[in-house]
Amino acid sequence: MPLSDPRFLQLNAWLNQYFNANVSPQLISGDASFRRYFRVVVDNLSYIVVDSPPNLIDISPFIQLADSYSKQGIAVPEVIASDKAQGFMLLSDLGDVQLLSALNKENLQQYYSQALLLLNDIAKVTHTQVGALPLYDAEFVVRELTIFTEWLAVHHLGLTPELVQTHTEAAFKVLVENALAQPQVGMHRDYHSRNIMLQDKQLKVIDFQDAVIGPVTYDAVSLLRDCYIRWPDSEVDALMQQHYRQCLETKQIDSSVSFEQYRRWFDLMGIQRHIKAAGIFARLNYRDGKPAYMADIPLTLEYIRDIAGRYSELMPLSQWIAEVIIPAVKAKHDLDSEGR
Repeated sequence: MPLSDPRFLQLNAWLNQYFNANVSPQLISGDASFRRYFRVVVDNLSYIVVDSPPNLIDISPFIQLADSYSKQGIAVPEVIASDKAQGFMLLSDLGDVQLLSALNKENLQQYYSQALLLLNDIAKVTHTQVGALPLYDAEFVVRELTIFTEWLAVHHLGLTPELVQTHTEAAFKVLVENALAQPQVGMHRDYHSRNIMLQDKQLKVIDFQDAVIGPVTYDAVSLLRDCYIRWPDSEVDALMQQHYRQCLETKQIDSSVSFEQYRRWFDLMGIQRHIKAAGIFARLNYRDGKPAYMADIPLTLEYIRDIAGRYSELMPLSQWIAEVIIPAVKAKHDLDSEGR
């Protein structure tokens, strides 16, 4: 890291004081937020160091949830040391193997089955030592949906807000009602194969700092209809049925809820998440200077087109995505590529 980076110098001083030695943290990645991650090795032990500017992202929720998740038996990074004022954390090292990189057709059912079972414990975490988690209420859902309108449709594609509202208002109302109709449980809120680490053949969970209390299908659909990879419907259906059964067994959903009802909850929850994700990927490019996520937008739009097309009340949304948004995204990509 350059010596002109004041955050890095501040972080290095904090680590040197903690270890009482000169250490050399190596940058390993940033993520979709403003956080940066480093690895440092001291006395042959490896640690992860998090730099989270306190004016942008408070580390308190991560620390509180790491404690609550750990007490529930969920394997998460241990917070070894922290400085909330400066926004630094020293964590145990869960390695470099994201579940996504280990998945193939042969082990897909095995690993995803294990990941779904972890949701039984995640669902139980509805509080930390400072109180209840935030509620994923109607206002929260609407706020997420409008990211699509603001950043993808208007900012990226140049559509007018009024035109976008015409094509999305009825569908967004259905999606909000669907989220509120479901049983509410502890929800990770970003549960997918890049946020599950594979270490010593065990699944370990990261990026849980935005956990809320929300719809029972949210984390399952985040996992099974991953924004970064798409699996055959037959594979997803088998795993969806597993999650339905385990929700019945753990009484997260009532025995009167049919699989058809669960599937609708699941499908519509996935559409809501993919709409939000498409908007976030555009925002990451324009607001945060992270253009790589633009490549993930087409898959999210294909999910919306295909799944919304299965429901009569969402058919107009599916057609608009298919006939307007997907071609416009492709045309914009081609135009931008020619201009480089």
